[in-house]
Amino acid sequence: MKLAFALLYCIQWLPLRLIHALARAVGWLAFYAVRPRRRIGLINLRHCYPEWTEQQRRALLRQHFVHMAMLVLEYGLYWYGSAQRLKNMVHYQDKHHLDDALARGDKVILLYPHFTAFEAAVYALNQEMFLISMYSRQKNQAMDAQILKGRYRYNNVFLIGRTEGLRSIIKKLKASTAPFVYLPDQDFGRKESVFVDFFGIPTATIAGLSRIAALTGAKVIPAIPTRQANGTVKLRFYPPWENYPGNDAIADTQRMNDFIEARVREQPEQYFWLHKRFKTRPEGEASFY
Repeated sequence: MKLAFALLYCIQWLPLRLIHALARAVGWLAFYAVRPRRRIGLINLRHCYPEWTEQQRRALLRQHFVHMAMLVLEYGLYWYGSAQRLKNMVHYQDKHHLDDALARGDKVILLYPHFTAFEAAVYALNQEMFLISMYSRQKNQAMDAQILKGRYRYNNVFLIGRTEGLRSIIKKLKASTAPFVYLPDQDFGRKESVFVDFFGIPTATIAGLSRIAALTGAKVIPAIPTRQANGTVKLRFYPPWENYPGNDAIADTQRMNDFIEARVREQPEQYFWLHKRFKTRPEGEASFY
């Protein structure tokens, strides 16, 4: 693990174009070498894009592996590189939606799905404002320590352990003026989830966005990071959702999934396809994996 950290430290000295050239090679190799993740990605794409040919799905997944390699190799920049260099990598679109809400004194939840440029964008944003986020402990202690050190790099974040639950999120959001960065689009099991459609598939989805917004009065402002052709990242902010939450948590959660799906369809190669998003199935339905 120390060798990996040392390699990332060295990589951060390279020009961004060389880091991404290296990522293209690493991503291409990983597509063929990391067979279990390739299998998961292809299963996900077969269910989400049944109208595509297998050749199309494999071509997109190869692009996705490159974007994942960019994410991994850029950790050298996130953890060790110049803060200004990282900030220069990211530009904002329609950030006034967030700035105006904070200026009004609104509580804010940033709906922040798992796209591959999410770390670059949030590390840049964290230089400008305090953020609240959740953190899942890593099994490897050295990795856990390094990730936490990186998260706290700007002394401008409050992390809530995923096991602490909803009450801790509500308490911190009520007590703070900081936006809460909310990443809901992973499978956290049956207990905390409801089944709503994602790409037409009944998908176990946590309904926390609706509940947190209802209990805090927070505005939901989606923020979507996109890797540009030149390697930089655009973080686009969307208008605060109107009439949210409603009276039906299921409908609120479906609205969230519909929004995320629409953004995925705009840049499918940059969405996280390598985790088991559809692991939890409705009772009696066979596993996808």
